[in-house]
Amino acid sequence: MKKNKKKDFDKKIVRSVNKNIRSSTRKLNPILKSIVGKKVDIAIRDLSFSDKRISKDIKKTISSAVANAENNFQYDIDNLVVKEAYCGKQLVMKRFRPRAKGRAAPIIKPYSNLTIILSEKKKEEIHGTKS
Repeated sequence: MKKNKKKDFDKKIVRSVNKNIRSSTRKLNPILKSIVGKKVDIAIRDLSFSDKRISKDIKKTISSAVANAENNFQYDIDNLVVKEAYCGKQLVMKRFRPRAKGRAAPIIKPYSNLTIILSEKKKEEIHGTKS
């Protein structure tokens, strides 16, 4: 007999997926690692001042997740935190460039999928110092 296991995951998560981003996962991962755990407005601010080209698409995906949280779940935007941010491989376009002596060099144009998961964090009460 199988026991009905009660799933113990947080129901306060919101996700937004952006497919076919024209960048490799190798370039996306460092930016995504830098925004995990931050509040949404701070993450968007950091991406606004980033000099990476792809940060504009990441910012757009976070804004979409915020809109999903506000519209679908009636969450307060000020309490939203980036819980997870990860990317995966998508298709790879292969092109060829003519080189000397009739040879050809491959050009690989990778695409990625980007997933951002937000969760609502309630404000914790502070009860003074422990002195």
